[in-house]
Amino acid sequence: MSEFLAMGGYAQFLWPAYALALLALVVNVVVARRALQAARAEVARRLAMQDGAGE
Repeated sequence: MSEFLAMGGYAQFLWPAYALALLALVVNVVVARRALQAARAEVARRLAMQDGAGE
């Protein structure tokens, strides 16, 4: 197991690269979820305005 974690002597370069890639994926998911929430709120706001104007 320690040989795997050492990554053939390149661990000091590979593990931070893996961490940055994971961080980028997490940030991407968080940003996408926030954008989805904002879009849903905008649609709900527009529907509420449309329903109120139609009556």
